[in-house]
Amino acid sequence: MENFNFGARNITIQQASKIIGKSEQFVRQGIIEGFLPIGIAVKRDGSSHYSYYIIPKKFYEFTGYLPVPESVTSSNEGSVPDDKGTAE
Repeated sequence: MENFNFGARNITIQQASKIIGKSEQFVRQGIIEGFLPIGIAVKRDGSSHYSYYIIPKKFYEFTGYLPVPESVTSSNEGSVPDDKGTAE
């Protein structure tokens, strides 16, 4: 995986939440507080809101999961396995 180009992948808070098995708020707070080393949170100027970026390579290193861009639908790579181990 060292030479893999992670740049084309975008991982949303919703996707990360589903993959990790925690709430979206848990993922957001984990990024802010640094206990989920998968991305960054930037507080917007003059606001209490944050913008989040999940770094694909860090997400892969933390979870072992390599999501596929949502526009790619021809394979199950990146699908979240269900309880039976099959991809949704």
